[in-house]
Amino acid sequence: MKSGSTGHCLLKMAWVEAKLFLRDPVSTFFTLVFPLIYLFLLGLISGNEPTPQFGGQRAIDASIPGLVAVVICMAGLMSITMTVSTYREKGILRRLRTTPVSPLVVLVAQVMVIFVMTCLGMLLLVAVGKLVYDVQFEGKALSLLGGFILSSLSFFGIGFILAGTMPTVRTAWIVGMVLLYPMMFLSGAFFTVELLPTAVQKVSVFMPLTYVVNLLRGLWLGEPWSSHLLDVGVLAVMLAAGVFVSAKLFRWE
Repeated sequence: MKSGSTGHCLLKMAWVEAKLFLRDPVSTFFTLVFPLIYLFLLGLISGNEPTPQFGGQRAIDASIPGLVAVVICMAGLMSITMTVSTYREKGILRRLRTTPVSPLVVLVAQVMVIFVMTCLGMLLLVAVGKLVYDVQFEGKALSLLGGFILSSLSFFGIGFILAGTMPTVRTAWIVGMVLLYPMMFLSGAFFTVELLPTAVQKVSVFMPLTYVVNLLRGLWLGEPWSSHLLDVGVLAVMLAAGVFVSAKLFRWE
């Protein structure tokens, strides 16, 4: 297939995948709506006032990076995992292999759509936070975007590993949920890890989302990347491992 034809197919597939995503109430809710609900609940409870929960930072200012991390986690562990697992179990990928449209085009289109929707979830959080709570962004936009891209791709890699190795859609859903909830509550996304018991803090070190939260929160506050070399290193290893393992173990049918 020529590169121009491949690009045209990719754009058409991305458009189709975008419409399918928006028609899925679960994916749309958890990517675009759920973080806003939590943001408003936090605003009703504490407003955007300094709080010990976030080490003296204003509550909404400090919570937005954590909520963005949650959106990334949900997109990687649930949206990509469930969509690709469903396509494989229903034989869609197998049938596509007999057509001029490469299954790889479908997967790339899926990544494009999920990434754009994750970006939209972040932009909604920031826009609502600014309009309603006058959040203060102290970092650099391009730096934060770089951290967001690295974090997203790292979790997308986990999603493809689950989608390629779980035997059924139901199994993929269960495993995704089992991974999702501990990470959300033990990573510092909703409150700082320092408020957790000492034993639980040790567990948070093994939560991949912890490093996303640390990186995004630091970049949001204007900290340099050099202050987060551990976070960047862990996420880079996650990304490389995700690409390598999913390429080796991914099953088209």
